[in-house]
Amino acid sequence: MPRHRGRPLVELACDGLRAAGCAPVVVVVEAGADEVLAGARLDGCRVVRTPARESGVGSSLRAGLAALAAPTPPTAALVALVDQPFVGAAAMARVAAVCDSPDVLAAASYRGARGHPVLLGAAHFAGVTAGARGDRGARDYLRARADRLTRVECGDVGSPEDIDHPADLGRLSEPPPHR
Repeated sequence: MPRHRGRPLVELACDGLRAAGCAPVVVVVEAGADEVLAGARLDGCRVVRTPARESGVGSSLRAGLAALAAPTPPTAALVALVDQPFVGAAAMARVAAVCDSPDVLAAASYRGARGHPVLLGAAHFAGVTAGARGDRGARDYLRARADRLTRVECGDVGSPEDIDHPADLGRLSEPPPHR
């Protein structure tokens, strides 16, 4: 399980969301993620498993939004990725701060490039869910609504650097790229 500063990435992401004022925090894991759950302290988080036959960010996004929508959806959901440990709580809080209605659509921007976290107002949950398939989460939905998407510059407080492959783990010991 990937770790940064001695802690699992999923734990760090959850801590960042809580520090940004998000509640509840929903963690979506694949069906066989027992190792992740056993090795991370996710106190106070709601854990949702995707079905074994599904994979990709699309199924994770659908599962997370469904978990938030029942019984009553929140005003919005801040979607963060575990494999981006340099985004951090400051960027999460900055994007969350633009939440003003269930119609909100916002995303972090890093030197002009759209990234995560993404803030999805509850009015968009059904549309995002309908288009989230395979490795495509909300990207197409957001692209089709680019004129309504608020971009929140976060390059001074975070970096969208991905930790996707075992070879990327060495970067975790380096200082965050934005500094």
